[in-house]
Amino acid sequence: MTSPVRLALLGCGTVGQEVVRLLHEQSADLAARVGAPLEIAGIAVRRLGRDRGDLPVDESLFTTDALGLIKRDDVDVVVEVVGGIEPARGWLVEALRAGKSVVTANKALLAEDGVALHEAAAEGGGDLYYEASVAGAIPLLRPLRESLHGDRINRVTGIVNGTTNFILSAMDATGAGFAEALEEATALGYAEADPTADVEGFDAAAKAAILASLAFHTRVGAADVHREGITEVTAADMASAQAMGCTIKLLCIAARGVDSTGRETVSVRVHPAMIPRSHPLASVGDAFNAVFVEADAAGQLMFYGRGAGGAPTASAVLGDVVAVSRNRLAGVRAASESAYADLSVRPMGEALTRYHVSLDVADRPGVLAAVAGVFARHDVSIATVRQGSAGGAPGRDGDAELVIVTHVAPDAALAATVGELRGLDIVRSVTSVLRVEGGA
Repeated sequence: MTSPVRLALLGCGTVGQEVVRLLHEQSADLAARVGAPLEIAGIAVRRLGRDRGDLPVDESLFTTDALGLIKRDDVDVVVEVVGGIEPARGWLVEALRAGKSVVTANKALLAEDGVALHEAAAEGGGDLYYEASVAGAIPLLRPLRESLHGDRINRVTGIVNGTTNFILSAMDATGAGFAEALEEATALGYAEADPTADVEGFDAAAKAAILASLAFHTRVGAADVHREGITEVTAADMASAQAMGCTIKLLCIAARGVDSTGRETVSVRVHPAMIPRSHPLASVGDAFNAVFVEADAAGQLMFYGRGAGGAPTASAVLGDVVAVSRNRLAGVRAASESAYADLSVRPMGEALTRYHVSLDVADRPGVLAAVAGVFARHDVSIATVRQGSAGGAPGRDGDAELVIVTHVAPDAALAATVGELRGLDIVRSVTSVLRVEGGA
């Protein structure tokens, strides 16, 4: 057994504490897998003296000087589970430039400025691993960057945020509204006190950028991702989806395509969408994550499991720690960033999708023809139309509900269609607009 591999742990919250526990409980097995013991050189925290229960670690290892810990000569690997952009970016760039390997779970930083991290890793010659940044314990990023490296990936569709999936699953199962389901998610610990990053799609958008970068060998940042959250999804939307044999999920979708000149591009988006019950992602309930990958040779692959939580995320972190530690002992490093394709990211308006539109309209002759004319003017073909009694405008007589599902069209044309419908005198209100994915 050779000299220990020394770790600097940045952060000791929910995930950090689980990393410490697993390092202690599985020390013998981890040493055997690596070929050397794994030892904690120090733990950087914001405040000293905080009660951390029965954490199996010497208090003398804690420090508030993260940068000083990183710069120590006896530190081989830096493990970052603090989150956020700064000061984490400065810490990790410093570590990588100094030749230390880095393991991080920081999806926001990778999506915001992964380029700086990859360039620092190339400069210093260390490894940058980040399996835990997307989908928790699910082995996903390494298959994309290694196992499927010889294949051509065409599309990645995923449920990558457990909080929103729990909320939408609860709405689907019970008929609850968004606010009620969010309250339940908060009470059970699935939602943060401030759930904005989850319910507005920021968390999923960061993960979508990482997935697209790996799948398509192209640098994709958070700013490239079209993002919509689930706060506008209603119980009526869910009931309408059920009537179509569908459910609603917050999806991250990254896909190859071509622009008007025939040049290959990628589109990356996060938004709620109806998907048929027959789709593999439709049955992903509770706070679980799943990602559906479509490739030329491998065909369809699905990765499923717990996408968040201290223990699942720590599992992914330690998997990376073992990998980078083995590399250091062997004197090698993993393959660097693969961004050779350098595909342009096309705007959301050029993405091809379908719309489900619910309208509260006047119930009189010619209304359907007028509505259909709007779709025709924007070259949007209608797949189905369903008419019922209007759910809005209490006390008003002579209203009806139209539910229209389109064929595939550019998103810009679909959005323009809805915009014109809102201005028609015969349309009392556009009560719902949702995209439809997966052949529903």
